[in-house]
Amino acid sequence: MIAVYKRELSACFKGMPGYLFTAFLLLFTGVYVMVYNLSGYSANFEYALSAVSFIYMIAVPVLTMRTMAEEKKQKTDQLLYALPLRMSQVVLGKYLALCTVLLIPCLVMAAYPLLLSLWGTVNLPTAYGALIAFFLLGAALLSVGMFVSAMTENQVASAVITLICMLILYLTGDLAAYLSPMSRASLIALCIAVAVLCALLYLLCRNLITSLVLCVLGVIAVYWYYVAEPLVFYGLFANILRSLSLFDRFYTFINGVFDLRHAVYFLSFAAVFLLLTVQALEKRRWAE
Repeated sequence: MIAVYKRELSACFKGMPGYLFTAFLLLFTGVYVMVYNLSGYSANFEYALSAVSFIYMIAVPVLTMRTMAEEKKQKTDQLLYALPLRMSQVVLGKYLALCTVLLIPCLVMAAYPLLLSLWGTVNLPTAYGALIAFFLLGAALLSVGMFVSAMTENQVASAVITLICMLILYLTGDLAAYLSPMSRASLIALCIAVAVLCALLYLLCRNLITSLVLCVLGVIAVYWYYVAEPLVFYGLFANILRSLSLFDRFYTFINGVFDLRHAVYFLSFAAVFLLLTVQALEKRRWAE
């Protein structure tokens, strides 16, 4: 795993992705620190992090687009399959390399609250709690980019799909406010969600019968529960979206609340997508 980690970290900085990712984060963080903190005479460094979090929508696709897709394109993924390592170790090695690239600008950002404290009173626990959450948010989003890269063979396609995923995740909390709270609307949305999850299962296992059976059973179960408890479905899907929103949980740290439940959610979110990435690679490995 260490060899995979070193190889991936070296690849990030031999080309442009690692430098572009670091430059994007530091450039926009510097701009927002200047606007919010220096020009705005505010000591709240966490506000700059809140504003700059949108840059993940661009930076994450840039960093992750080549992680797996380029291996497939150049057929070097065969070397990974030949290694005396489990796919979980290969994925974890690559993921830790990406997290290391993310950690570099975060360590640079760690100096900002100390510099700001020279000209005012900075709430350091809140500032550094927000910075830790910023890193965890980025780590969770990187796992999504890795999964998308593992499902595609083209870097451009990987970047575009990851960008769409980042946009959806960024807007999840806001979209929930525009959804109809009616029970029937939640029923339809949940049935669509079941179908999407089963389609993802099909892409991972290529078992059409199993995917269709689970889809039908899932829709029947949702409808049966709707018939039995229709009031439960009032505003249910919107509440689910809010509870799943990564960025809404990040904003909790911005408000000065270091909630360990949200930190665990970020880590659990990353773990789920890493498991999906392992499954995607295992499917390809045995298919070849």
